[in-house]
Amino acid sequence: MKYEAVIFDLDGTLTDTLADLRNSVNYALSEYGFPERTTEEIRSFVGNGVRRLVYLSVPENTPEEITEECLLKFKEHYAANSLVETEPYDGITGMLSELKKEKIKTAVVTNKMHQAAENIVKHFFGELIDVTVGQLDGVAQKPQPDGVLKVLGMLGVSKDKSVYVGDSEVDCITAKNAGVPCIGVTWGFRDRDALISNGADIIADSVDELKNKLQKE
Repeated sequence: MKYEAVIFDLDGTLTDTLADLRNSVNYALSEYGFPERTTEEIRSFVGNGVRRLVYLSVPENTPEEITEECLLKFKEHYAANSLVETEPYDGITGMLSELKKEKIKTAVVTNKMHQAAENIVKHFFGELIDVTVGQLDGVAQKPQPDGVLKVLGMLGVSKDKSVYVGDSEVDCITAKNAGVPCIGVTWGFRDRDALISNGADIIADSVDELKNKLQKE
């Protein structure tokens, strides 16, 4: 079957955002004299939204009031610095162009702040992505299926003609909750074992391999 719609995660799937996330977290932590986090620590923390990211990044037993202040600092810094080191993974733009030529609809569903997600998608991909849904009021974040179901409604495509592509256990669970198959990609923030153990239906180890799986009749 050829898919009519492909829904992508953003961080770790289409774009490598890790450095900018790390830098904004460490900026916020430094404002309170907290120790910085490494790239690998941030890699392990991402996937469940920025609130969870910051709560995991502050020292254990940090008062909630301070953590919330730190979250605001992070949001302010990241809003202004989300495109400093972020780049699409090699081959992603070409793959999206081919999907567009084949009239396959595309979307992003992410736990990233909605405006930041839109900025990144528009900057790198323009009209190659039809719909972007980040953190929005009234739309439960992943792994709840709300974002995926909202996007399918906007695109006018049924579940059985759609697929979700992501790089983490959150994405695998999201796809399962939404009732769509999941392709797990191994170039992002989690490894193959995490994807398989959380129910990825298909694994892609390269963008070319992903493209072939998406274009398969």
